[in-house]
Amino acid sequence: MDEPIPVTRDVDHGTAKLMPDVDRARAWLLTVDGAPQSYVDLDAPEHLEFEYARRLGHVLDTVAAPGVPMDVLHLGGGALTLPRYLAATRPGSRQDVVEADRALLDLVVEHLPLPPDAGITLHTADARAWLEAAPADSADVLVADVFGGSRVPAHLTSLAYAREAARVLREGGVYLANLADATPFTFLRSQLATFAAVFEELVLIAEPAVLRGRRFGNAVLAAAHHPLDTPTLARLTASDTFPARVEHGPRIRELTAGAHPVRDEEAVPSPEPPGGAFGVG
Repeated sequence: MDEPIPVTRDVDHGTAKLMPDVDRARAWLLTVDGAPQSYVDLDAPEHLEFEYARRLGHVLDTVAAPGVPMDVLHLGGGALTLPRYLAATRPGSRQDVVEADRALLDLVVEHLPLPPDAGITLHTADARAWLEAAPADSADVLVADVFGGSRVPAHLTSLAYAREAARVLREGGVYLANLADATPFTFLRSQLATFAAVFEELVLIAEPAVLRGRRFGNAVLAAAHHPLDTPTLARLTASDTFPARVEHGPRIRELTAGAHPVRDEEAVPSPEPPGGAFGVG
């Protein structure tokens, strides 16, 4: 059998590269302009390589009983890691994926095809525009993993956006977002304040080194109108290769102190990562 070789292609928003993993037979890393975007193992879609993806997966595992199908809206596609994960762990789920880069989707589907019965529908659109047009009460979970380059776009950070997310979620639904920041956490604190103005419960999951301001890194935000299963999340995240902390309640209020919800007219993207923060060799 021929060895897999890297694939490089200009897409709508940069240069994408699919690189095979030498340690896993049908596993691939997707980068765009050198920044890692997704990791997929076609033989084991339940394997989540990136730490932030595992943390998102842990929340997805706890929002309903094991194996129960869900209706999920994904803002941001990449290599479709989490949609594949849910199709494997919750068969019968109906998933819509909104990705602004059509050429990127074409590359991914061509080289990393979806199973025919995955229940995943792909759409090319701006995430905010799609959300605003989506029916109310139509999703059990909304996953936002949208990056323009290495930054969360400004129009996906505002109070108006958060209200649209809440409108689309059903009663009992959960909003999930992959964010990135570093001390003094101006962006992250503004996001906590924004979503606290719309949702009753917030949970933040991140490595202790990130939360202590020692380095730039990812933080997973979960928001809902009901308490999330923080004891189970704490147990799951503590057992990861890079353990994370699950912050909620008083710690969220402490992080949010002095921050204000973001209006559309003052929204800014997440900060530019320092050189090499997410780079690959």
